[in-house]
Amino acid sequence: MAYNFLELVNSVARRLNEPELTTSNFASATGFYAQIKDSVNASVRDINLYHEYWPYNHNKETITLTAGTTRYPLPADAKFVDFNNFRLERDTDLNVGSAKRLEQITYNEYVDTFIDQENETDITQGSSPTQVFKTLDNSFGVVPMPDKSYNITYEYFNFPVDLNLSTDAPTIPERFKFVITDGAMYHAYMFRDNMELGQITFKKFEEGMKNMRKLLVNENVYIRAT
Repeated sequence: MAYNFLELVNSVARRLNEPELTTSNFASATGFYAQIKDSVNASVRDINLYHEYWPYNHNKETITLTAGTTRYPLPADAKFVDFNNFRLERDTDLNVGSAKRLEQITYNEYVDTFIDQENETDITQGSSPTQVFKTLDNSFGVVPMPDKSYNITYEYFNFPVDLNLSTDAPTIPERFKFVITDGAMYHAYMFRDNMELGQITFKKFEEGMKNMRKLLVNENVYIRAT
């Protein structure tokens, strides 16, 4: 069977002993079937919010800086941005001989020490960035301000968009389809005011998310001497 929105909805319908939808009536489905659709999306959102760093939601972004411009927007769908991995890309044409990681500083450090660069109009006073900071409006900035069109690469984890079309597939790996279904069943039971089955199913759903975290996320804890 295909791993897509239609099959996820039908897997819930089968558990509830309801007729399955088809590609022809999926988009126009109303009533309880519309609720099943919402339940599947709610389950996917629950899973994606359960942990910030699901590897299947990992992205890498490269942005070209503008000479004289300090601040740049982060992706609208970014859930967590790893500021320890911002790096200036190698570009021999711009006299950047090798890639190098940018040191993260706090926004307060930037304001205290470097804020005047935003008022500088002479771009020749800039240079290749060596530091990065997160702003208060979900953007990032670099220090010093760039004097050329340098390339900056960074990594982040995103919020996936809701499923909509029958052929849409979640970013969650197919082997965890049963976890999505358990979560959708929980939401469907709660919609039907079946608290008992809802709580039983939620425990299965929660256990499934915990197992996903064990299998997909390496969370070894190290104690370091200081």
